[in-house]
Amino acid sequence: MATLIDGKTIAQTVRARAAERAQKLAEMGIVPGLAVILVGEDPASQIYVRNKSRAAKKVGVQSQTIVMPVETTEAEVLAIVAQLNEDAAVDAILVQSPLPKHIDEEKVQEAILPSKDVDGFHPENIGRLFANRAGYYPIANTPRGVMTLLDATQQTLHGKQAIVIGRSILVGRPMFSLLERANMTVTLAHRHTPRAELRRLTQQADVVVVATGVPGLITGDDLKEGATVIDVGINRLADGSLVGDVDFASAEPKAAFITPVPGGVGPMTIATLMQTTVELAAVNHGVELD
Repeated sequence: MATLIDGKTIAQTVRARAAERAQKLAEMGIVPGLAVILVGEDPASQIYVRNKSRAAKKVGVQSQTIVMPVETTEAEVLAIVAQLNEDAAVDAILVQSPLPKHIDEEKVQEAILPSKDVDGFHPENIGRLFANRAGYYPIANTPRGVMTLLDATQQTLHGKQAIVIGRSILVGRPMFSLLERANMTVTLAHRHTPRAELRRLTQQADVVVVATGVPGLITGDDLKEGATVIDVGINRLADGSLVGDVDFASAEPKAAFITPVPGGVGPMTIATLMQTTVELAAVNHGVELD
């Protein structure tokens, strides 16, 4: 049976480290500031934002949530972003996704200063990641959290094969780049990859990262014996249960390491968000943290 990668425990370690760093900044008179913009009343978004606010308080991050009605115009959202860009007390800006359909989400993301882009979605930061530039810049929190989970397995990634299933800018594309940066040979598959070809590729991969939103897409038969399986998906079934994009029951006996759902990748996203916020505060104030 596979070893479970305990995202809850690893996330606690990440948050504790962020809290230590935030305390050091506080002793210098610097309080990391996170601003979250929430447009509309999407129930899932409201839960995510509340969880982020609670996590920020525990770490020592000053968090503010700007709630705007669903009829808010794109110009009004951009005006708030511009104000936050100029606010020296705000080190990190996050616009909760999804936005209402009448607002261009990419345009809003591009309006955030790259130095305050805590989600790592600004084209400048994405470009730095794909170009493997030196120096600090924010990286999308879920993929960065996945790399922390992989590090916790203490396995060597160098020279091995990986496949990322799903090519969103939130997970798939930055995940591809981070694994390639770890000197893996990486394949990026998506909804247009033929099913037979997808199985052939997954059966060769040492690391399989799945982020599609399709419950049970990958089964044990799709996996190489001893693979590491990272399930980014979280899907609520009709009976109310939460499942991932991997069929856990069949995959667990085949894998060497596997993330559960819930309790795997999920906790890492908010923990990494806190980690990035504190780092941005340090960089924006010219402070080096160990």
